[in-house]
Amino acid sequence: MDLEINNQRFIVCGASSGFGRAIAERLLRENASVIAVARREEKLQELQDDFGDRVVIVTGNLLQESTHNDIEGAIGNNPLHGVVFNAGGPPALTPLETAMPDWDKAYENVTRWKIELSQRLVSYFTKEHYGRMLFVESKSVKQPIPSLVLSNAFRAAVVAYAKSLSTEIARQGITVNVLAPGSHDTPAIERVIRKKADESDQSFDEVKEAMEASVPVGRFGKAEEIASLAAWLLSPHAGYVTGQTISHDGGSIKGIFG
Repeated sequence: MDLEINNQRFIVCGASSGFGRAIAERLLRENASVIAVARREEKLQELQDDFGDRVVIVTGNLLQESTHNDIEGAIGNNPLHGVVFNAGGPPALTPLETAMPDWDKAYENVTRWKIELSQRLVSYFTKEHYGRMLFVESKSVKQPIPSLVLSNAFRAAVVAYAKSLSTEIARQGITVNVLAPGSHDTPAIERVIRKKADESDQSFDEVKEAMEASVPVGRFGKAEEIASLAAWLLSPHAGYVTGQTISHDGGSIKGIFG
């Protein structure tokens, strides 16, 4: 299937590893260009080495305004077709393990920067009457995950923001959607496995095996699989899909609207 994104330009946040890296690579294989944003320059350089001048590197912390300025500088006067909001999650904690500073920090890490950056980028899309905005969150927005209360709360806030934004800009040719991934074989899942291992008498490997067995399809997802879905949502083919939170979880969510 031709995604029709040849020569389109996308921003991918958190492009150094995990979902962000897989999505960036998939877009690049479809002959799109990517502004790759992350803190680890050496990982972004690997991406540029593989795909050449179709990759523009922005090294920085997404929580900082200076990084947002650098992203806008990388866009310049060129058209922008889509953006992927993606970054790591907060520490694995239960409600009673948290203190108020944990909540303040989690708001900054999970929610605030996405709102700020998305509002800065909307004008690039309205100018062209076209755009794709995609937030990568977690299945916890549909079914809270034990020991991840900070993620459960603030990712749900992102979904509410994305849904509200989607209705405001839909008539301008801009879609806003959310991906809600379940357990995938990426570095992010390790903090959950370690937390469960610490709370039990099981080893890391034993916990991982049990978690995989609990997924209806019998395994963790692959970053490349969710990247294919992301690439479609970022393409012209997805113009009638907006305001949606789409699960990619191997059947783990129990609700009928999972």
